[in-house]
Amino acid sequence: MYVKWQKLVLFLLLAVGVSTSFIACTSLQRKTAPAVAAPNAQQELRQVQMDMAAKAFPKALEGLDQIEKNHPGTDAALDAAMLRGDIYLEMGDFQRAYEAYISVVNSRFLSPHEGSAMIKAASALYRLGRLDEALALVRRSQRISGLSPESRSDALELQFTLLNLMGDRLGALRALVQLAESHPEQSSRTSYRIQAMDYVESRLTDQELAEVARFREYQFVRPYALFRTGLYYFEQMEFSRSRSFFLGVIELDPNTELAEEAQRFIDQIEARRRVDPKTIGAVLPLTGRQAAVGQRSLRGLQLGLGIYGPQPSDLRLAVVDSEGNPDVARRAVERLVVEDQVIGIVGSLMSRTALAVASKADELGVPSIALSQRQGVTEAGRMVFRNALTSDQQVRHLVSHAMDEMGMRRFAILFPNDSYGVEYANLFWDEVLARGGEITAAQTYLSGETDFTGHFQRLIGTYYLEDRAEEYRERFNEWFERQGRRIGRTPPPDDLLPPVVNFDAIFIPDGIRAMGQISPMLAYFGIQRVRLLGTNLWNSELLIRRGQRHVEGSYFVDGLLTDDPTFRESQFFREFKATFGEEPGIFEAQAYEAGLALRQLMASGERSRAGLARRLERLSDFPGAVGQLQLNERREFTRPLIGLTVHRGQILPFTQAPKEPEGPQNP
Repeated sequence: MYVKWQKLVLFLLLAVGVSTSFIACTSLQRKTAPAVAAPNAQQELRQVQMDMAAKAFPKALEGLDQIEKNHPGTDAALDAAMLRGDIYLEMGDFQRAYEAYISVVNSRFLSPHEGSAMIKAASALYRLGRLDEALALVRRSQRISGLSPESRSDALELQFTLLNLMGDRLGALRALVQLAESHPEQSSRTSYRIQAMDYVESRLTDQELAEVARFREYQFVRPYALFRTGLYYFEQMEFSRSRSFFLGVIELDPNTELAEEAQRFIDQIEARRRVDPKTIGAVLPLTGRQAAVGQRSLRGLQLGLGIYGPQPSDLRLAVVDSEGNPDVARRAVERLVVEDQVIGIVGSLMSRTALAVASKADELGVPSIALSQRQGVTEAGRMVFRNALTSDQQVRHLVSHAMDEMGMRRFAILFPNDSYGVEYANLFWDEVLARGGEITAAQTYLSGETDFTGHFQRLIGTYYLEDRAEEYRERFNEWFERQGRRIGRTPPPDDLLPPVVNFDAIFIPDGIRAMGQISPMLAYFGIQRVRLLGTNLWNSELLIRRGQRHVEGSYFVDGLLTDDPTFRESQFFREFKATFGEEPGIFEAQAYEAGLALRQLMASGERSRAGLARRLERLSDFPGAVGQLQLNERREFTRPLIGLTVHRGQILPFTQAPKEPEGPQNP
């Protein structure tokens, strides 16, 4: 029995050995050169190519059948198989195209087109959705010696496409890098170089970027990966790791814009460690359309910090003009931190620059106090604070007073189609609905518009006559009968339909110039007993000058009234006027309070940016320009708001005006 098993095992081993040897011999068998076809075969091939150019594909295929039949085992037969694949590929028959190309690859005869056949067969497989097989063929083609540069580039292009589709982004990037280094055309090398850099910028994950940054095979894209990885760690506030990656950029790609940008971040990282506890920075619009407001705020800040005034301090103020440009404002923050080493920043005023200043300051670990009304600015980071009369504070006060004190429930909104108008309109609408009220009409207009006739007609339902066609016909017949024989060619009056006034007030979040044109429209269209509601933009004598009697009884809100005796008798008012020779307003007051808060905290011994931010967060019952200030959960200074109205041509606190406003709106 034992002998029988020995013989069986020996037989199996011999069988496996023979089989393995056969496979090895088959795989190592070298291809032989094909026979050279007769001269007429080349003429037949040229005819096929002419038919292909003429899109006569059936005729071309018949010609190829004859060539393969008449010249088997020749170079012409191999060329015919390649042309057959080209025809099927162009016809969209990718399975037959693949079979034609792969017959050249698997032929026992050697063809100079074998590499090209592999690449084209892989392309057909790609069109068939057989990506893994296509990729295997492409990689196999690249191992063929003597493959032309053009074919090698075709293989790399297809390899990039396949790897990208299969989710192998690093493999796809390697193919792009090789194309950028080896493509035979200079213009194409440049194009692939740009594409590879863009791929690094936009397609790779943070982990993949770190991988590219580590290995030399990624060549010219490594600096971009290093930079992006450094930026990632910078945003994560892992500054030591971030710095090492930025240094790698400078080492690999010196004297370039990318190296300069990396150095700028290194400077910011190092600047975080250097703080001058006596220097405050300011980013304000000192030129351009908002220059006057910027200068007024600057004077308030200077008084609050003790730069000027009766109580001087040892603080310094570094000021940079934002020019009203977000990019300039962002660079201004960098300059203040890197060059001036400020402990804190005040700014910005404008909505379009506020977020740039806030986010950059928070990124660099510097507490900042914004003076802008832009909604959500403190959401930029924990180091961002705000001292400004915000849009949501005003809207909450307006709606609360209108509904709780005046008993209103239905409102209309007429607003400009700009960022200010849209923001306030949305906030007002949401607040009214949240309190159980109703928005019965809403109409927008272009910012700077001067003719509001059509907008009011839409608001009161007299613009689209077809919506009230039956009522219009009745009123037209009544008017016609009243005219009798006098009618002639007289057209019916525009106000034949009465206005539909189904609202108690109109909210108009716009400036005084627009109000001067809008407010008379109420009387013109016969809209009575409707109150105008607005924002702190109305708190100016210009409102009365432009709106005249039409703004009587309007209601708006602000943080202070400059004619209020309490304000005019305050220490801030007296010191400001004595120092600068002019009377302050809300912008000066807000900047003064920001400066005063920073001054008092630093006078108590605060020397670090993080410590200053923590002290600001705990600020409460702070004496402002008028009254006590509190810091809410959104790190915003809050103050009691003043409801204002116009009574007999004068802006007064609403509490000082008669209960029922006078004027044409309430006859």
